[in-house]
Amino acid sequence: MNEADLRQRCHTVLPGHRQPTPAQTYAAMGAWCEANGIAHDVYGEGELVQSLERKVAALLGKEAAVFCITGTMAQATALRLACQDKGSPLVALHPTAHILKHERGNHQVFGHFQALQVGSPYRPFTLAELQALPDRLGAVSLELPAREIGGQSPTWDELAALKAHCAERGTHLHMDGARLWECAAYFERSYAEIAAGFDTVYVSLYKGIGGLGGAVLAGSADFVARSAEWYRRQGGNVIHRSPYVVAAAMQLDARLAAMPAYFRRTQWLYEALRDYPLLAVNPAAPHANLLHLHLPVDRARALEIRNAIAASHGVWLHNAVYPAQLPGTSYTEWYVGDNLLDLPDAAVHAALAAWHAALKDTQ
Repeated sequence: MNEADLRQRCHTVLPGHRQPTPAQTYAAMGAWCEANGIAHDVYGEGELVQSLERKVAALLGKEAAVFCITGTMAQATALRLACQDKGSPLVALHPTAHILKHERGNHQVFGHFQALQVGSPYRPFTLAELQALPDRLGAVSLELPAREIGGQSPTWDELAALKAHCAERGTHLHMDGARLWECAAYFERSYAEIAAGFDTVYVSLYKGIGGLGGAVLAGSADFVARSAEWYRRQGGNVIHRSPYVVAAAMQLDARLAAMPAYFRRTQWLYEALRDYPLLAVNPAAPHANLLHLHLPVDRARALEIRNAIAASHGVWLHNAVYPAQLPGTSYTEWYVGDNLLDLPDAAVHAALAAWHAALKDTQ
């Protein structure tokens, strides 16, 4: 049985949100379109797309926003234009930035900009580390929260200091906000307050919102208009954005309203995990409804345990597993969404106990 079939047969799934079938998704989209009198956009023109762009711009406290077919295109374009404006091709990035880890060197291959890594790969970079760069930067990109380090973010004061530094230097400050929606509860601030001081902000329409795909870039009206032209140049001018926009717009308000509850459930989960010491959590306290669990077994054994519990208990513990820094260890990511939010506490403990017992048997 392959992984997808095994997960499908489980009655309980711990990470993430419930996954509707394509038929259920399209039916919900159709019903929403009927109820709201939605018409297709044509190359991005139409009230459907413009209303979502205005809504995201308002949420982030920016003048304007524009839909982009992918976050990869949105960010590379924003940083390219920022570097052109500032007269320097250099962009400071965290070592685990999505641009460096998952985009196959597109910023170099297409000549968008040059990347400088700053800080440790295990925590957010600090003001001192940024100040230590001797170069004149075109831009600084900051991911809030940073997925590859367990959803960590700087403290509010640290973030304010980074904003002030970039403003003083005249450096374009860009936010990789792929999971921005998830960190407002940690900061206890509005999205506009978090985004204040950033020249541009990218947000995803599917990572926290649950849409089919797509992204939005927000900033000044002039910068957004120039970005839109560059999206067209790069083949991003699809004739209808409507499937992506509908899939996000129909659930945006509900998803954002649920984020505080997801964060509270994550805080509860941290307390619950104290009883299962072989499941080591990173970061030490929740910064978002996202965390990493470090396991005292290698990747192959971790997958064997997951699959055995899925087959025998009907419980899906986690998705992908990655090798960790120490030999014989691994880690997995948990996104705390509808599944864990709605699962009774006793059922969560039962799953954790079974997982912990299997790990203990390998010691």
